[in-house]
Amino acid sequence: MMQLYLKYAAIILKGRMQDKASFFFGILGQALASLSSFFAVYFIFYRFKTVKGFSFSEVLLCFSLSLISFSFAECFARGFDRFAVFISDGTFDRMLVRPRNTVFQVAASTMEFSRIGRFIEAAIVFIYALSTCGISFSAGRIAALAMMFAGSCALFSGMFVLYAALCFFTLEGLEFINIFTDGAREFGEYPLAVYGKRVLKFCTFVIPYALVQYYPFLYVTGRSSRAWYILLPLAGIVFLLPCYVFWRFGLRHYVSTGS
Repeated sequence: MMQLYLKYAAIILKGRMQDKASFFFGILGQALASLSSFFAVYFIFYRFKTVKGFSFSEVLLCFSLSLISFSFAECFARGFDRFAVFISDGTFDRMLVRPRNTVFQVAASTMEFSRIGRFIEAAIVFIYALSTCGISFSAGRIAALAMMFAGSCALFSGMFVLYAALCFFTLEGLEFINIFTDGAREFGEYPLAVYGKRVLKFCTFVIPYALVQYYPFLYVTGRSSRAWYILLPLAGIVFLLPCYVFWRFGLRHYVSTGS
């Protein structure tokens, strides 16, 4: 399955590279778009030295991790974000008659390699944030950072799958879902505690973004000594299960548009 997925990726990348100028300008455009978010954070801290007790470097750590994981998920789960188009133009009907899992086919149908621009920018900010945060590195903190990345990628991918599953019933994309995808990325640019207790509770018990971002971040930065926070990003991976179950539920009730 992975070998086939890599073949899909190679084909899509080769197609994108047919117009190299467009491809590289797309990467540059994505980087510049994200740069505006970075400057928004910078100018806030230019005026206010701390936000809710968090330093500029600590916020940059949240900013970069959120952007890295979202860019990665958007690159490889973009097919679910475009799923409403697949339904309306009949693409998904053709997928149903192929001898492959529909989740695999949708995931492999589109890959946005232009998101590399965001990824590279976020990686640079991440390295800078780590070097200026004053973090005392240990195996536990390195593991926590790796888990935060994996859990955030899984969580964002799950939300894309959830968005696609809703399209089985609406036949069109619901824009309010962007609150939980792009919105979660924007919220994740700061430690979630800055938004107040209600938002923190919502992001803990409803959509577990705080479990993959905020609590492990407290451990990484030394604001908490609870080592079990390292395991909390597993909630992002667990979140994929109900999303997949809902996808299967929607698939059983799908009625073709006749396109």
